[in-house]
Amino acid sequence: MTLRRQIATAVAAISVLVAVAVGLLVHQAMVRQHVDQARRSALTALDSALASYKRGEPVGGGTALDDPAMPDRLRALAASGRHGSLLATGLRGGEAMWAAGGVHDGVLSVRVDFAQDRRAIADLDRIILIAVVASVFTTVLVGVLVADRISRRLRTAATAARGIAAGRTDTRIGELVDGRDEVADLAAAVDLMSRALHRRLEDEQRFTADVAHELRTPLTGLITAAELLPPGRPTQMVQNRVQALRSLVEDLLEVSRLDADAETPDLSAVPLERAVRRTVTLTGLDVTVDLTGTAAAASVRTDLRRLDRILGNLLVNADRHGGGSVLLHVDGSRITVRDHGPGFPDELLRDGPQRFRTSVRERGKGHGLGLTIARGHARVIGAELTFANHPDGGAVATLLLPPSATPDPEGYGDGGGEGPADDGAARGAAEPTAS
Repeated sequence: MTLRRQIATAVAAISVLVAVAVGLLVHQAMVRQHVDQARRSALTALDSALASYKRGEPVGGGTALDDPAMPDRLRALAASGRHGSLLATGLRGGEAMWAAGGVHDGVLSVRVDFAQDRRAIADLDRIILIAVVASVFTTVLVGVLVADRISRRLRTAATAARGIAAGRTDTRIGELVDGRDEVADLAAAVDLMSRALHRRLEDEQRFTADVAHELRTPLTGLITAAELLPPGRPTQMVQNRVQALRSLVEDLLEVSRLDADAETPDLSAVPLERAVRRTVTLTGLDVTVDLTGTAAAASVRTDLRRLDRILGNLLVNADRHGGGSVLLHVDGSRITVRDHGPGFPDELLRDGPQRFRTSVRERGKGHGLGLTIARGHARVIGAELTFANHPDGGAVATLLLPPSATPDPEGYGDGGGEGPADDGAARGAAEPTAS
């Protein structure tokens, strides 16, 4: 049960119990009051009748000597010389209050009709029942409204907390949840945690960007120096390592820009088949491309350079860690990259790609930025990138692109052109990154 239903059910149960208890108490008190009043009336009438009987005056008005309708228990009590009263039901004449006392030649009794009192009690019971129903309905309604307000505020806080967990650390729950109760205290505590997390993320992003910028200057000199070395195997090894370092620095800068949400996509409608084949050509990998019947004519609205970067990183990651053939399947605006290796680790499936975390045992085979960059670019172009493991084995990365009705082939390269798209994908192929 939801919190709202739990509160409403608890309020309803308590309201019913309280209303029934109060109703029973009022009913018993009213019955006791009417019975005592009828008993006093009957005993007063009996005293008056006994005094008149002793004076030899005639008795009447519900008074009788040895009345055959008198209850046997009361007759026996009066015959023993005592006075008493009894509320009797089921006798002839209906329910009545009897009072009796013994005289020298029999038992003198007084009968007071109780039917009117019983009707008054029945009327009061109906009023109590209506009041109980009305009070329970009102209480439950108020309880539901209060529970709905609490539940709505908690749902708002939970939605904002999920947004913070998704990366929107600038979200503030206190601005969405009003009041000064425990829910507001919880929102304030979550806001405090969010601000601290936001500061730490900003510090980490700033540190990453600063390190990458600081490394650029000495790296440029290192690249120039490496190019001046005499030809040979040692020179080639130095140049390869320098290029690897350059790729890492460029990736760090790219991650910092993506983290800062400073990237703006250059969207245009492009034919998906040509875009996919272009990326495969730029990576230079042996990839099996599988297109469905509609994929050849499909058009997507995307940033071609970023699409090259995303698919390039996915293909290189699959080729490096898959241990088998790489399959690229295109179905409409959905692109799937599958390998036949051990699959993605559980940490990646649970938490998503994390920078500087790689599934390989040897740290020299990747710095863990490839999938992080791919997901960042997917977010920029409005695409959805998900990761899973195939039931038959192997990792599966799925990229869902926003569809576009009209292709825009103008300015679209076929694979070997100049520009940022070629540079980004070529750099990903020359020094690929792994998850």
